[in-house]
Amino acid sequence: LFSLLGLTPKTHLTDAVWFFFFEVPKALLLLTLIVFVVGIIRSYFSPEKTRRILGGKKLFAGNVLASLLGIVTPFCSCSAIPLFLGFVESGVPLGVTFSFLIAAPMINEVALVLLFGLFGWKTALLYMSTGLLIAIISGFVIGKLKLEKFVEPWVFEVKAKHSEMIEEKISFSQRVTAGIDSVKEIVSKVWIYIVIGIAVGAGIHGYVPENFMAGLMGKSAWWSVPIAVILGVPMYSNAAGIIPIVQALLEKGASLGTVLAFMMSVIGLSLPETIILKKVLKLQLIFIFVGIVAVGIIIVGYLFNLIY
Repeated sequence: LFSLLGLTPKTHLTDAVWFFFFEVPKALLLLTLIVFVVGIIRSYFSPEKTRRILGGKKLFAGNVLASLLGIVTPFCSCSAIPLFLGFVESGVPLGVTFSFLIAAPMINEVALVLLFGLFGWKTALLYMSTGLLIAIISGFVIGKLKLEKFVEPWVFEVKAKHSEMIEEKISFSQRVTAGIDSVKEIVSKVWIYIVIGIAVGAGIHGYVPENFMAGLMGKSAWWSVPIAVILGVPMYSNAAGIIPIVQALLEKGASLGTVLAFMMSVIGLSLPETIILKKVLKLQLIFIFVGIVAVGIIIVGYLFNLIY
């Protein structure tokens, strides 16, 4: 950036361009790796196995189990499409699927460890329990609303096609081929949207001062938590990347609840995730999904501000 483009260090433009060039290859490599791995994992997703874990449970019990599985599963929002297809193909209810998709990126083991180190076990436990509650209740509400009509029809056609297939044992090399096919199909369609999402995040990263954001995230203003969630959604980061920002904002006077709401919105409601989900969900369901999760995050933010 300095030699070829002649950019001056420590300027807004340089920070934004640096973020963009650093994050784009990392995100695309991560996306490719995750889609490949999830493609292999999906080859093990027989209807019988998955129904045995989730399908036979009552709706609320299924939401709880799916959310708990999301905590211990190292998936991020980039794996939204293959995970969604794998669950729907296996006959898992829509609401239960959403509980998993919310819990997997939001309740992150890296965030738990870092929060424990910075703020103690009470804060880490409260973060995990409230995130778990959001995933359970959001999935339960979506399941009760019977929103299957807002899923793209081709998803259920895939489900019907797979349900008619007789399960057969396949070799690991065939599973690897399935992972490669997933990469070709998914990454080729969504890479441009990922780049656009990172460009938005780069603009925020380079041109929005931390002092300005900290000023918006004080405990005194009732609107600070909703504003933090709105600011967090278009940003692109993972838990490991957002925790240092959380620490910096707290050092500049931002309240814990507001900053954690910001962090949860960045991780759980990222712009790339909603763009990817557009491939399998209609806009109505995406808006409902984002709205329900956002309300839950806002409640968590107010709860933290009340306690701390």
